[in-house]
Amino acid sequence: MIALLLALGSSLAYGCADFLGGLGARKAHVLRTVMVAAPASLAVELLLWPLLGASFSPAAVGWGAASGVASAAAFALLYRTLAIGPMNVLSPLTALVSAALPVGVGLLQGEHLTTAGAVGLPLALVAVVLVSAGDGAGSARPSRTALLLAFGAGAAIALQLVFLHQTPSDSGVAPLIIGRAVSSAVTLVAAGLMHRRLGPERPAYALSATAGVLDSMANLLFLLAARSGDLTVVAVITALYPAGTLLLARGVLAERVHRGQLAGLGVAAVAVSLLALT
Repeated sequence: MIALLLALGSSLAYGCADFLGGLGARKAHVLRTVMVAAPASLAVELLLWPLLGASFSPAAVGWGAASGVASAAAFALLYRTLAIGPMNVLSPLTALVSAALPVGVGLLQGEHLTTAGAVGLPLALVAVVLVSAGDGAGSARPSRTALLLAFGAGAAIALQLVFLHQTPSDSGVAPLIIGRAVSSAVTLVAAGLMHRRLGPERPAYALSATAGVLDSMANLLFLLAARSGDLTVVAVITALYPAGTLLLARGVLAERVHRGQLAGLGVAAVAVSLLALT
């Protein structure tokens, strides 16, 4: 139950971070937004070091660095996918892959589900797709390249979660610090290479920094959830993060919530209830 609550908190924090990061990216190039968010996120993890401890063992450093590389790859692939579209088709694919792959890894590692979990898990995967999808009206058919990029983005997100799950349970926040440092370095290098294409607009510093702080908290909550529960359950609950983005977009920006997304929220509530019984 603790792992489930932590995973729900991680999902909510990821959703809020994506919402604020999206608002920031409307005001300036997305790389400018990330250049503010990433250091803010790293600062939070460094502040948590004295509170939660950090053991920089070879395993913690290795898996943490791998998660950082996967995080940077996920960002690059998502950015390219957004440029190609249509996202109401590609976003559900990305979310589904990011949830399904860790589930497969967890089952291969010997995790078992109760009857309630065996019903709740597929429902949660359905909810991920429904919540992250738009209305689909007038959508162009995605190209093979777009589908591959969306799959790659989901796989990169999944690998980041799997790599964090592999870190030693006594390593504290060391994997998060290493991972964020690596992903920040990759982002800064990318920004340096693309500086002529970033435009003159200044980033929304407050929005971007808050998004980074929330992303850091989301990573921490996922790590704690993965250490206290099964990856199969934790990963799929975390992948419900589009629900948080959806609700904030509805409340703050008055964006329309489509019937399928409402159905997805209902399915998610049922799935979470069933998974709580596991």
